[in-house]
Amino acid sequence: MFSVPSVKAGRALAAAVTAVTLAAPLAANAAGPGFAQCRSTTAVDFPGTIVDAAVATPALSTLTSLVVAAGLADALAAPGELTVFAPTNDAFGAIPAALLGAIGSDPAVLTAVLTYHVVPGRADPRTPTTRKFESLQGQTLFAGWDRAGGAPMINQSKADCTAVRTTNGTVWIVDSVLLPQFR
Repeated sequence: MFSVPSVKAGRALAAAVTAVTLAAPLAANAAGPGFAQCRSTTAVDFPGTIVDAAVATPALSTLTSLVVAAGLADALAAPGELTVFAPTNDAFGAIPAALLGAIGSDPAVLTAVLTYHVVPGRADPRTPTTRKFESLQGQTLFAGWDRAGGAPMINQSKADCTAVRTTNGTVWIVDSVLLPQFR
């Protein structure tokens, strides 16, 4: 597990609450809470950066490890406003081991995959119509409400209804790893 000095002991309760919120399985509401309820869900506030929130969340340890390996931790901890669609450990576990190994062993590919999960500014996937967001990687992400599944979607991934607001952006938990197109 990584430790980030900016997560102080005084924030332990907030970190614990956020970790529990972030780790809540998407499957708990498989039928979905309904658009109005989801859209009105209030974000959880975390008193640290995007990186601090990820480090404080055991369900995001694979993502955290890959962010550090790619050298992106400082960029994701910098001041500004970013939105991160954060895949859980289970999402990474669903990727075939050979593919995950190939992604992790090539710094350029790893950086492309991770930055495809990041959007400059605020991006809310809880929208009744399809919206497009340009990722830091340069390709487009599509967000919208899946009426059949009753959940906000980013591309083909379900997003949790609860966002986590940090000092430098917003984190949305997603149930699968978003993969950009490689040409």
